[in-house]
Amino acid sequence: MSEPNPVSLASPAVGLDLPALEHELAELFVTALNLETPSVEIDPAASLFDDLGLDSIDILEVALEVSHRYGFQLRSDDEKNHQIFRSLRTLAVHVAQHRTK
Repeated sequence: MSEPNPVSLASPAVGLDLPALEHELAELFVTALNLETPSVEIDPAASLFDDLGLDSIDILEVALEVSHRYGFQLRSDDEKNHQIFRSLRTLAVHVAQHRTK
């Protein structure tokens, strides 16, 4: 039984290709953090902290890149950050819902 996901996975935008956005974000992670793991091997449902071993500094770097690329601010004081950065998939849903670019 899987844990309920507080970030809605309902269709964030009509016609959105969520797997393509997940792949784009995986490439952003690899580039921004100099990961040795190829982007195609990052499971969109995997925990960014537990499975990929990222820490708060890594997430901060990714948040800055996401902010620049997608035109909205991810704030360090947002109480939903743990939910937003739970996995690549939850981040992709959040980006799809808030992007301006």
